[in-house]
Amino acid sequence: MSIGIERIDHVQVTVPRAVEEEAIRFYGEVLGLERIPKPTEAAKRGGAWFRHAALQVHVSSEENDPQANGGSKRHVCYVVRDLAEAERVLRAAGVEILPDTNPEPGWPRFYARDPGGNRVEIARPFSDTKPDARLEETRAGQSPHDAVEHGGAPGIVHRGDR
Repeated sequence: MSIGIERIDHVQVTVPRAVEEEAIRFYGEVLGLERIPKPTEAAKRGGAWFRHAALQVHVSSEENDPQANGGSKRHVCYVVRDLAEAERVLRAAGVEILPDTNPEPGWPRFYARDPGGNRVEIARPFSDTKPDARLEETRAGQSPHDAVEHGGAPGIVHRGDR
């Protein structure tokens, strides 16, 4: 039995207030997510909301130590049209590129950190025409890694990091 999830609406990332504006610039200008208005009450608390298609990313401030995020593997994955171009744009914006230390066949990627230290995965899968290919591959027993399908949302498939 499940709770009946229909879709994933948003992901929230938090950053220290001191880097909030820098983080808003990172998600809006560097990553290119569309900034959307926050409801009046939520807008009073600062931060910003962004979206790409139906999925939203909410950036909020929370007093935490960005260095504490440094060892964390939690992340949001953004699939891009051109991995090399994405890396070039991020480097030009002064973003450090973190190499993939656990490469997966058919899933080229790298990582970066937002101004709050949150890990961001940038990927360009070989099977881009079929977003659930990684999940289907795992179900078929072709991969030793566990797969989790998040609410059936197209393109939101994650195996977790090893």
